[in-house]
Amino acid sequence: MTLIDPEEFLAAVNQAGEGHLHERMGIEVLEASAERMVGRMPVAGNTQPYGLLHGGASCVLAETLGSFGATLHAGPGRIAMGIEISATHHRSATSGHITAIATLVHGGRTLATYDIEINDDGGRRVCTARLTCMLRDAE
Repeated sequence: MTLIDPEEFLAAVNQAGEGHLHERMGIEVLEASAERMVGRMPVAGNTQPYGLLHGGASCVLAETLGSFGATLHAGPGRIAMGIEISATHHRSATSGHITAIATLVHGGRTLATYDIEINDDGGRRVCTARLTCMLRDAE
């Protein structure tokens, strides 16, 4: 596994300008490689009106990390686009951060699939997701 410096990776991702969803959600990349991406996101600011972590926010974290990993797998001059995501929400979170680990399940020439485990600060499973990305040449 070839680890990439998370700060350098995010700097390259953010070159296209500001306002990306991962920035607005407060997502931080902690570990970056095609085989394994690790990141976290604050619960605060990503909640339902009831103060619980929004399920869609968990999906954004999962898709962000899986798509970033798939982009690394695809290689230079290629991009990854999420084409299917599924998520099971096991419990809620009301404070702190959630941390996700995206693990490559299949890395082919045209598709990449990741399993994503999301846990709260206490290590309890909040969500389990699976993401498949289509890989294609950048235009």
